[in-house]
Amino acid sequence: MYITRVSRSPLSKQTAVQLTKAVTSFSQTCANINNSHLAGLQSARHFSSTPRASLRDYFPEPEQDTKIFKTEAAWPHPPYEAEALRKNIYFAHRQPKDFSDRVALFMVRLLRWGTDLATGYKHDVSSPKKAADTNAVSETKPYAMSERKWLIRMVFLESVAGVPGMVAGMLRHLHSLRRMKRDNGWIETLLEEAYNERMHLLTFLKMAEPGWFMRFMILGAQGVFFNGMFLSYLISPRTCHRFVGYLEEEAVLTYTLAIQDIEEGKLPKWSDPKFTVPDLAVNYWKMPEGSRTMRDLLLYIRADEAKHREVNHTLGNLKQKEDPNPFVSSYKDSQIPHPGKGIEHIKPTGWERDEVI
Repeated sequence: MYITRVSRSPLSKQTAVQLTKAVTSFSQTCANINNSHLAGLQSARHFSSTPRASLRDYFPEPEQDTKIFKTEAAWPHPPYEAEALRKNIYFAHRQPKDFSDRVALFMVRLLRWGTDLATGYKHDVSSPKKAADTNAVSETKPYAMSERKWLIRMVFLESVAGVPGMVAGMLRHLHSLRRMKRDNGWIETLLEEAYNERMHLLTFLKMAEPGWFMRFMILGAQGVFFNGMFLSYLISPRTCHRFVGYLEEEAVLTYTLAIQDIEEGKLPKWSDPKFTVPDLAVNYWKMPEGSRTMRDLLLYIRADEAKHREVNHTLGNLKQKEDPNPFVSSYKDSQIPHPGKGIEHIKPTGWERDEVI
């Protein structure tokens, strides 16, 4: 039997330093392994393909050493009263009256089918209710819609919804230049609509960053939709405005169902009182203190979509080359309700021509 003798002499200074470095390196290696293991146990970010290590704010704040403090919105948002948001905004459908209207409604239904397929929007009824159906709100029941699924749908919708206003405004601008005549106020309203839809998109992108597959779908949808709207507006501007009016009906329906989900407690993350909307939304809609929940945000966005619904249904009722834009016009009798930028006298199915011209 052998007995090993252990030396009791003190370690040299050089040996002690080497042992300290070895222990420190071993501790750091163990910590990295543990962190990697814990990260693997967490749920994956399905909405984004960006690795967690390189994830940044999608729209980072400006550097502190810049001279610009804040950039205001090009088109300030008109103020909305809280009571008007709840009482004046609701789902409504305009019945088609001629062949042009029926073509526009058919194209919206086709687009709705493709959007449902692309965003995975399902219902627990045999046939999903659409804007043209009766009782579309009460009879449509979203199936297993989570916060993530709603965001995917909203990002996809808003990335496409900003196209028609820009296309129509651009074509009317070029038409005005060619004819060397005024456009009677249509261009500003159409461009403001496109700007407003883009602000919706930027707000949702503050909450989640889309992955590469979602970006690819948006790229394809935008390319097809832009060129389709471009050619269609050259052929029949009236049909295009009716199309957008029906499209906004679908948007109002979508946000109404999302608000109902929040109110019924089906979306716990958005129902959490600690959840706050992005500062971008607070500044743009001038949301008051105490009314900055996700439900409040969707109420504002739904009101915007309802306004676009009213504007485009109204423009679809007018003579495209002659009539002025009733939403920026001054009226002789100010006591009678008339179109405007607010939602005080909003008409869900639009104003008829004999009411405003």
